Amino acid sequence: MDIIYVIVVGIIIGLLGKFVAPGDRDNIPIWLTILCGIGGVILGYYVAAGLGVEETNGIDWLRLLISIGVAAVLVMIAATVTGGSRGRSRV
Repeated sequence: MDIIYVIVVGIIIGLLGKFVAPGDRDNIPIWLTILCGIGGVILGYYVAAGLGVEETNGIDWLRLLISIGVAAVLVMIAATVTGGSRGRSRV
């Protein structure tokens, strides 16, 4: 995978993962959302390969859906680990 591709798609996947994550998950900073997206892209591709999803010449929709799901899980984990809430003041 090309590093620029991973970063650009990771930003998009991170935001989509944050959008599809259940509950109120906007309490993590945007940089952490982007990191979750990049991790979602990388881990999603490995999960897809483990499930036997073949690489295609066009857009790999199934891999992208798996990456969004993985990013959503990472966003939920990040929100839980950081323990932040909207009412908390950040210093």
